[in-house]
Amino acid sequence: MKKQIILNGHSIKDLPSFYEEINRVFMADEDWEIGPSLDALDDLLYGGFGVLKNQGEIQLVWKHISQSREALGHETTKAYYEAKLQPGSPFNVPLFQEKLRELESGSGPTYFDLILEIIAEHPTIELIALD
Repeated sequence: MKKQIILNGHSIKDLPSFYEEINRVFMADEDWEIGPSLDALDDLLYGGFGVLKNQGEIQLVWKHISQSREALGHETTKAYYEAKLQPGSPFNVPLFQEKLRELESGSGPTYFDLILEIIAEHPTIELIALD
């Protein structure tokens, strides 16, 4: 039987609370946490540390996922991209300008969509979305 890991969508209200929930669930037995980064989330899901250490296939049950979808939707994503575009930003400004344009035109993914894409890239993780 696959190990079940449960995310509580009621706890997710913005990007900081998303990563708080991820750390609460996945990193409870570690003395460090992942930072607020999609790359860090992707690395976490490969396993090797936290609750995924020495695990095979798992079921990731995301309760109240529609609340998370809204909390990590258009407005949150827009603010995320705008933060990357601040003067003196060390980030790839043209890339984030393009991502912001795509988001505003309705063709770009939200932060929530990006999270789902990352989860889908991990064949050992079965996502169960519950409202």
